[in-house]
Amino acid sequence: MAKNVAVLAVNPVNGFGLFQYLEAFFENGISYKVFAVADSKEIKTNSGIALVADDIVANLKGHEEEYDALVFACGDAVPVFRQNADKPYNVTMLEVIKNFGEKGKIMIGHCAAAMMFDFVGVTKGKKVAVHPLAKPAIQNGEATDKPSEVDGNFYTAKDENDIHTMISQVIAALKE
Repeated sequence: MAKNVAVLAVNPVNGFGLFQYLEAFFENGISYKVFAVADSKEIKTNSGIALVADDIVANLKGHEEEYDALVFACGDAVPVFRQNADKPYNVTMLEVIKNFGEKGKIMIGHCAAAMMFDFVGVTKGKKVAVHPLAKPAIQNGEATDKPSEVDGNFYTAKDENDIHTMISQVIAALKE
């Protein structure tokens, strides 16, 4: 039976990355719900395309048990994360990521996803692929230079152009 996936979409989100996951999930009958990491469901892609997510990250908190996997869809919001780390939606996002990781759920993402997973302390002993600019930030896991890494329940790609190198493994894990 296919697993249920929660997708975190930062604002602005990398549309190319986000849509690769969503299309693969749709085409393979995998249930998912997109949560905007924002105060409202209205977000944009990094190229300015307006999107309406299914819900907001605040409404995912406390409902982690309803999902088997978490996708962190990276975007242009991550480079300025430090300036906005205290925003309630970012605090909640980090709590949700930590809850998923501590429960041993499937963790999926690209670009700075591994950095966010590492930041909350759930990558200990895991090999992760991460954007080269975020590589020095990895303190708990082991950042590699590979296009993607699959290590246990962690599926990470260096950037949106490398998602294709792991998507078949992601789909296989979600169909188990």
